Amino acid sequence: MDRRLFLNQSTRVALTAALLPAVACQTNTDKKMADEAAETAGPPSAAAADAEPFALHESTVADLQERMAKGNETARSLSEKYLGRIKALNEAGPMLRAVIETNPDALKIADELDQERKAGKLRGPLHGIPVLIKDNIDSGDQMMTTAGASALTGHKAKQDAFITKRLRAAGAVLLGKTNLSEWANFRSSHSVSGWSSRGHQSRNPYVLDRSTSGSSSGSGAAVAANLCAIAVGTETDGSVVSPSSCNGLVGLKPTVGLLSRSGIIPISSTQDTAGPMARTVRDAALLLAALQGPDPADPARLPIPTATPVDYTTFLEADALKGQRLGVEKSHLNGPPKVAALLKEAVAALKAQGATVVEIELNKLVNPLGEAEFDVLLYEFKDGVNKYLAGAGAPVKNLADVIAYNNAHAAEAMPIFGQETLIRAEATDGLGNARYKAAVQKSVSGACQAIDSLLKANQLTAIVGVTTGPAWCIDWVNGDYSTGVDFSSPAAMAGYPHLTVPMGQVLGLPVGLSFVGSAYQEGKLLGLGYAYEQATHHRAAPKFLPTVQA
Repeated sequence: MDRRLFLNQSTRVALTAALLPAVACQTNTDKKMADEAAETAGPPSAAAADAEPFALHESTVADLQERMAKGNETARSLSEKYLGRIKALNEAGPMLRAVIETNPDALKIADELDQERKAGKLRGPLHGIPVLIKDNIDSGDQMMTTAGASALTGHKAKQDAFITKRLRAAGAVLLGKTNLSEWANFRSSHSVSGWSSRGHQSRNPYVLDRSTSGSSSGSGAAVAANLCAIAVGTETDGSVVSPSSCNGLVGLKPTVGLLSRSGIIPISSTQDTAGPMARTVRDAALLLAALQGPDPADPARLPIPTATPVDYTTFLEADALKGQRLGVEKSHLNGPPKVAALLKEAVAALKAQGATVVEIELNKLVNPLGEAEFDVLLYEFKDGVNKYLAGAGAPVKNLADVIAYNNAHAAEAMPIFGQETLIRAEATDGLGNARYKAAVQKSVSGACQAIDSLLKANQLTAIVGVTTGPAWCIDWVNGDYSTGVDFSSPAAMAGYPHLTVPMGQVLGLPVGLSFVGSAYQEGKLLGLGYAYEQATHHRAAPKFLPTVQA
């Protein structure tokens, strides 16, 4: 979940932001955490981590398929190269801590897919492509599924999540699992994005003392640093789009229900969804298609159109912006100066590609709904986690057990921040509660009405804005803080699709441009994002800088 929702519950955001330096991050020197604080500061050689050229540097899915088709690579050789890259950068060098576990079966899977290729069988565009998935997504294999929590250490799922099955059927090589903000950042009001008691602190490959954002922290850092070709994240509010923005990626939060949630450790049945994270819009479109499929065990909240595409690449036209009307979030044009300047440049680029852009005010309509949204998540988290753990065979059987475990193992589980949010969720009394029902009605209906009314009144194809501000400092003293702008909540509360595409950088820190539309408009958003991407080419590989350099 997006850290913004917690931080806005108090005034400490402005105070923290005012106290922290704009260029260099402060380092936590608390003796209790000295060893890991040294990791957060990074070794002196971290900036040179990518000095040796990587054979698959910035390779797209199409690039990798071409290499395999020509016989220059195999699924096994690709997997070996990415596994080597993980070994070099994950626990050594810049110590990205993006990957929480590699798959001991990865090379076996790759060999089987290579045999299929030799026999003339290709499953599709992802055949033989190495993919990482977030550690809250079940895999019925030797890997654990823990949501980053030490309380779930040792838990191995009995079967694949539905989307994991879809990936295997598409021919992807399941390379491993990515670190995340523990419990998808639904543990504490003073949390640190990218930290989990099992995976420890993920670090931003662009600037190592900056946050990866979360909760799909490891997926964002891994794709950005070329530890895999593509990755799967999950989102409740911002957890795909925010780390994608902060790590210079394309990220798509689909309409809630387009992708199955079965076998994914939940926060909210109203807002949860998995989503693709990639370096290009085309790769995100390919991964979205592979993940998609009807799951009787997880019916969509909104009816899925019978004509829902199975090939989203058909929308990817360089002139897709021509003749389109877009609304731009007015408050973002007046936000932090450097970020606002990027947005104004983006608006100019959209207009140059033939789009008409008008100012709208979506955040003004949606911001008052934040308290209701948080109530929804508190109630649904307890309900969903209890149901997941009851059938999971994990060492803890319900949320109360998780809280008790954390209290009994506080030095390991809670060295930096507590579990106030888990405690608040445990205090809820079920989905029959009138407060919960009213909160669902207010947050979902209010957000849907806000987006749909603006789209209709202004005859818009989509709404654009700044996905989130530049990555903030990793701060184990104060926790996460706002960098002044965010756009995840409207689409999250409504359950509508949200695409982010690289928009440029502020002092080496990536910032994304958001495209938000109504339900099941993924194809249109991908088309708009693709046209913007092709016109601007803002994606730039990370340089593993030790700190921001003015």
